[in-house]
Amino acid sequence: MTSPGFAPMLDCEDVAWFRDQPEAARGAAAALGRRIGLGETRSSQLVLAVAELAGNIAKHADDGSLLLRVLRNEATAGVEVLAVDNGPGIVDVPAALRDGMSTAGTLGIGLGAIQRLADSFHIHSQPGLGTVQVARFWPHPAPPSVAGEPTVGGITRPISGEQVCGDAWAIRTDTGEQTSQPAFEDTARPAVPRTAPDWAALTGRPPTARATAAPERDSSARWGRVGRPAAVRAAVAGPGQGVLVMSCDGLGHGPMAARAAQAAVHAFKTGTARTPEQAMEQVHRALRGTRGAAVAIARLEPDGRLLFCGVGNITAALVTSTSRSTLLSHPGITGHQMHQLRTYEHRLPAHGILAMHSDGLSERWTHSDLAGLLHHPPALIAAALMRQAGTRRDDASAVIIKAAR
Repeated sequence: MTSPGFAPMLDCEDVAWFRDQPEAARGAAAALGRRIGLGETRSSQLVLAVAELAGNIAKHADDGSLLLRVLRNEATAGVEVLAVDNGPGIVDVPAALRDGMSTAGTLGIGLGAIQRLADSFHIHSQPGLGTVQVARFWPHPAPPSVAGEPTVGGITRPISGEQVCGDAWAIRTDTGEQTSQPAFEDTARPAVPRTAPDWAALTGRPPTARATAAPERDSSARWGRVGRPAAVRAAVAGPGQGVLVMSCDGLGHGPMAARAAQAAVHAFKTGTARTPEQAMEQVHRALRGTRGAAVAIARLEPDGRLLFCGVGNITAALVTSTSRSTLLSHPGITGHQMHQLRTYEHRLPAHGILAMHSDGLSERWTHSDLAGLLHHPPALIAAALMRQAGTRRDDASAVIIKAAR
């Protein structure tokens, strides 16, 4: 999945989270390597890295988790390992990556060895806050199609006690071909209302969908930096290819929420819509008969133009090292009741990101929480944001979009 101006796009499947389970993580890594065909040598290297990362968490972190997941494109499949902790952090990361540096009580191979074994390895650590690490393993020789860091990355985590997650995210590269679907305008008829589910019965709390989202306090100047949002009367995609990204929060949690989220992912990835509004209509139709979901869809053009359409309580914000500006969303439940849809046009800052996350993360984070992370790959930023703002009272997901380079 490639597009001019964008790094390769990778499909992602979160397989399993592990907390205080080093042996289970090693066994799962070995099984996963065999399942996707990494090969014996490469699978052994994956297991060695997982053992070191899990051992570090168990030995030093106050609270930490390790996530195994599969990355795929049309050519191959690989394994990505994310290690996230709230431990003491690493004072001198370059020193920790030097040969001979290892942590007591682990296998002793050290972070430098993980860096050499992995096809890519990224680490961010702050003393007193903890560490986030991402290591990626492809079969060798790795195809050229997986070179470079993706433009989009995300992460999901089920509520404590659940094995499935009602949150999801997905990406799709637009072919650039025109379809017969009309562009939806501001004056388009509202979607036919459907009976909304009982929020209190399904979630234990009143509905939280935002009628409008606004910039954070004292951010009028920030809006000027990133571009004031404008409703697009006829949302038209650019003449070339672009990348569409969806963030979805199935109502409630558990298997029924996961069913809604996966229905949304299927409709989004198999659809032919070129604009967020058109894609939202397709997802809306696919979610009829399910619990429904909060959904946000963005389209990024190679020139940095960003089209956005949101329904329900998905938080979306443009973030730079000095600002955070929240994008407008509309009230409703995709699959049950949507009112007039509007696409808003923005510009993604050259050194900024679009962050979208479910209400499994608190909105009480600021640009300063991510300021030192913006040069890292999107997956690491998403994991760090979940560590910073995530709660364990609901399913959680975060997806990050970076500007094309």
